[in-house]
Amino acid sequence: MLHYTCLPFAQLSVYELYDIMALRQEVFVVEQNCPYLDCDGKDLPAWHLSGRDESGKLIAYTRLLPKGVSYPDYCSIGRVVSSPSARGTGMGRELMKKSIDQCWELFGRQPIKIGAQTYLLRFYESFGFRSTGEEYLEDGIPHTKMVLHP
Repeated sequence: MLHYTCLPFAQLSVYELYDIMALRQEVFVVEQNCPYLDCDGKDLPAWHLSGRDESGKLIAYTRLLPKGVSYPDYCSIGRVVSSPSARGTGMGRELMKKSIDQCWELFGRQPIKIGAQTYLLRFYESFGFRSTGEEYLEDGIPHTKMVLHP
């Protein structure tokens, strides 16, 4: 079981921020072989949900964005990432459930929109997200817009 914290950017320690950036780069840049601009300005208004194991290692992370940051009419969950060492443990499901609950706690019970990597559509559908039919390429990877209604 992971221990979760959810903090606004200004309350992250430099060590917490370093761990977040390292995990995001390990998975999105190195593992997925996708060079992209990670520092996109959205970290500043975001809340950062981090899941750490009993040793304190960052295992799971999402970025929670208020309405108007990624989408004009929706709050959002982004940068959904889990450590390769923890895959297949059910931790990804736990992370998404916590992310949805935390979004609704922070921003009120409103629809949540995400840009999901298309190969994960079924995973997100299992939480109630529905495709809007808007498939697009982001950094060379197929994505689909999805919305979850409360």
